[in-house]
Amino acid sequence: MAHTTPDTWNTYYADGGAFRPLGDAERHLLAQHAPAPDGALALDVGCGLGELARHLAAAGYTVDAVDHSGTALARAHADTAPDTPVTYLLHDIEHDDTRGLPHPAYDLITCRLSWAFIHDRTRVTNRLRERLRPGGTLCVITPVASAVPDDKRGIALDEEEIGLLSAGWKVADRHDADGLAFLVLREPITQPVRCAAKGRPSPHALTGAGVVVTDARGRILFGWSARREVWELPGGKNDADEDFVAAAVRELEEETGLVADPEDARLLALLMDSVHGIPRLTAAVHVSAFSGEPAVREPDLIRRWEWMEPADLPHLAQPLFTPSAHVVNTVRPGLLPDLPPVHRYPITAAAAPAPTEQAAGADELQ
Repeated sequence: MAHTTPDTWNTYYADGGAFRPLGDAERHLLAQHAPAPDGALALDVGCGLGELARHLAAAGYTVDAVDHSGTALARAHADTAPDTPVTYLLHDIEHDDTRGLPHPAYDLITCRLSWAFIHDRTRVTNRLRERLRPGGTLCVITPVASAVPDDKRGIALDEEEIGLLSAGWKVADRHDADGLAFLVLREPITQPVRCAAKGRPSPHALTGAGVVVTDARGRILFGWSARREVWELPGGKNDADEDFVAAAVRELEEETGLVADPEDARLLALLMDSVHGIPRLTAAVHVSAFSGEPAVREPDLIRRWEWMEPADLPHLAQPLFTPSAHVVNTVRPGLLPDLPPVHRYPITAAAAPAPTEQAAGADELQ
């Protein structure tokens, strides 16, 4: 993606950069689907030069407009009349704590032409859901990948990405705004944890490692499968004569570009279940020390990597790959309830969970 750092954006706006003006179709759809109730509050995420924020203020909202480019906010403030109910705030919606926003909840949250630049979209969506008042609306306005040139792919969402964003809402309406997708999302749905298989594995897929990678804030790295429509951990098959920890570290670097020392990786347990009648053994490995930033290294297997909050995992709108769910539950015991049965064989006693009815009942597993 282009233009993702504050410095790059500051340069872009300092050079006079701007974006597509707010169109009549967008104004009409906002009036139709997000009229301002009395005392209405709006949050404009990635506000840029403030055009949408000023429009919302004119429509009756008191607006908090946030962006991580100080240059954009300075230009927006200069173009805003003093009595306009808009507060501009330097805030990175992806990296700053949303508890630092001026208000705890909003009737409308908008994200216009900026959603494609958010990396950990699942986590950001969940934080924005938490900031909606009952009956509130999240409105995302975005270019569509099929309608932009290949060299502009980074500014647009494809149909799968739009589907991921729209999942987990009771109301998820899509409208056309002169070629832009105008998404109206309301009434977030809390769902129990779901797991899904990825089809019949090859015989070699019977043994492998799943890696829970945690960052300094305790978030866990997950990838969206390009083929199976599940979230899964880094990891994969171990080669002949390769131990599980070595396989975990190797697969982590091959899939994400993150580099870890095998001495810092902890093998916590061996997990055995079955798929299509074939026993499957997964080594649960925890990595918290690494270098680099996650990148898609094998796009035919994983579409994107995201850091997710552990508390969000039991309520994802999409399923978790079953072995990945069991590995997470090894590192964070009890986080994911009601998983399919598994035999769990702890390796590191100090870090492994105490035997549970599910884990201890190996001889009862059919």
